[in-house]
Amino acid sequence: MRGELEDFAAEVFEPFARSDQRRWGQVYLRGLLMDGRRKSVEPMAARLGEDGNRQALAHFVTTSPWDPAHVRARLAWRMEKEIRPTALVFDDTGFLKDGNASACVSRQYTGTAGKVTNCQVGVSLHMTSDHASAAVDWRLFLPENWAPGSAKADPDKIARRSACGIPDSIGHVEKWQLALDMLDETRSWGIEVPLAIADAGYGDAAAFRLGLQARGLHYVVGISTTMSAQPGEAVPVTEPYSGTGRPPVAKYPAKPQPVKQLVMATGRRAAKPVQWRESSRPGTGRSGVKRMYSRFVALRIRPAGREIRQAVEGPELPECWLLAEWPADQGEPVQFWLSDLPADTPLTTLVRLAKLRWRIEHDYREMKQALGLAHFEGRTWGGWHHHVTLVSVAHAFCTLQRLTVRM
Repeated sequence: MRGELEDFAAEVFEPFARSDQRRWGQVYLRGLLMDGRRKSVEPMAARLGEDGNRQALAHFVTTSPWDPAHVRARLAWRMEKEIRPTALVFDDTGFLKDGNASACVSRQYTGTAGKVTNCQVGVSLHMTSDHASAAVDWRLFLPENWAPGSAKADPDKIARRSACGIPDSIGHVEKWQLALDMLDETRSWGIEVPLAIADAGYGDAAAFRLGLQARGLHYVVGISTTMSAQPGEAVPVTEPYSGTGRPPVAKYPAKPQPVKQLVMATGRRAAKPVQWRESSRPGTGRSGVKRMYSRFVALRIRPAGREIRQAVEGPELPECWLLAEWPADQGEPVQFWLSDLPADTPLTTLVRLAKLRWRIEHDYREMKQALGLAHFEGRTWGGWHHHVTLVSVAHAFCTLQRLTVRM
């Protein structure tokens, strides 16, 4: 495997200007891939034998002046050929921290802990297909209390920006906008994938959905139960005009309803069974394979809201799909998605794409548990971006090894 790793590293690290950067990049990758519970610099150096130069590894990941975007572009080009992605998936993950010295650390919500806690949050873009996925771009989320000029700015955190190496140009940007920025960056590399997938943290933002449409991408995104919409068959009506004053404007006769209410109104019998994939875990059935199966309702609806109304001409709101998972043993739906895929899209396709996000949870788990994604002990902006990029390279190499075995 070492020869294969050397060839892969030489390809991905080709943008490095110096031979010592290529050497320590490869050594750092080997450290990430070796057995061991901790994947920070010191324990990796101890396991690497004669290559275990702690000072050189720390310099390479923390202060060496290489641009992670160049490596990510190389990685994306290689993995696009292998994965043949059907979707780009946007997500974020937490990096739990004990202290307050690391770049962008703050008390904030992260799904990693399922609560508000002291952490960094990284936003990632994954190229994904049914058989494989790879994280190819990253952003470190900067909370408002790290942003100069913000009403929530924390003087102690603002004072730490220089020590953390945070560029003056970096301010607070919402996660959905970071996702769109990454989309623009990957498209500048020549990566064109026509579908985007994300959870409700992104799907609830109308600006995110509109941004995807403006860039020519369809989407399948999670949404909250409280999002309001008109039924698909609803049409605006114009009240009679008496001939005096301003003519009335066409509008929907009823107020929009929460999406959960629209699905509940269809009744449990409207839910249809769908199997979307086979699990990697063994099952108890005749085939010995656990099948991922549930019941789903798909409705045509017209999402409401000020941003949507301002983005369309005329009174009619655009129509799209509302997908809801309603398991047979539940009294109400448990999860909701919105999609602007064509009206003739089969239910099985909607479900398969909505559930494709599971691959990203698998990516995070492997990168954190086996490859040390959250083990970086440096405190700088640049060091964090270097480390997550190198972990993504290591993860991509593992993915390539699995695909080779499958073939």
